[in-house]
Amino acid sequence: MKNSAPTVLLGVTGSVAGSRAIELASQLTKGGYLVDVVLTSGALHFVRPLAFEAVTHRCAYTDESHGILAGRAIHIELAERARVVLVAPATADLIGRYACGLAPDLLTSLLLATAAPVLLAPAMNTQMWKHPAVRDNVALLERRGVRFVGPESGLLSCGTEGPGRLWPVDQLYAKIRELVPAETHLLHPSKQGRKELAAPGQRPFSLPSEEDKSKEVSEMAEKKKPAKKPTTRKTEKNSKKAPTSKKK
Repeated sequence: MKNSAPTVLLGVTGSVAGSRAIELASQLTKGGYLVDVVLTSGALHFVRPLAFEAVTHRCAYTDESHGILAGRAIHIELAERARVVLVAPATADLIGRYACGLAPDLLTSLLLATAAPVLLAPAMNTQMWKHPAVRDNVALLERRGVRFVGPESGLLSCGTEGPGRLWPVDQLYAKIRELVPAETHLLHPSKQGRKELAAPGQRPFSLPSEEDKSKEVSEMAEKKKPAKKPTTRKTEKNSKKAPTSKKK
């Protein structure tokens, strides 16, 4: 059966905030999305593909990934199956390359190839964010329809304070759900029915739902009821005694 969950393409660039992208990928997966992660060479200085694969249960891609995916160029396949593209964190370098239409790596190549909505969540030093070149690149991309999410103001890892912090993970997740709703896979326990549990190397077993428990209690109550004695017909004794034989 084909999975109909929408696919989110999560791009991760070289920023110390890249570690927060792991949490975002996990939250998106739990929320019912398929998450394809693409990491730039700069991102690999801060995070590794395996961390994303562990929470998304899908392959994470880098510039070293094989050039063919599902029979097509990898950047085309990833670009076309994405319902929305989110780059978080997005560095000044990524924003500049995207604005200039440059595609020297996998992430920038698919950004040019996709027709899906593109969101950029900047994360950089305050002075970098305020630089006229970065401001011009942001304005140019916004005119082309690219949406910017953040940055927010606060204390940065470099020690300065001001705009440049990556938007909170919860708010990035909410923005994705706003653009592309998905059926959540996390049901409330009372609505989940049976939940499969298994220890390593063992077959899964099921925890009974509330409905099953109430049914089981009813069945046990029925078994405890005393069995009815079979009804026997009372033989009516004839009030008249049979005539005794007279002795001659």
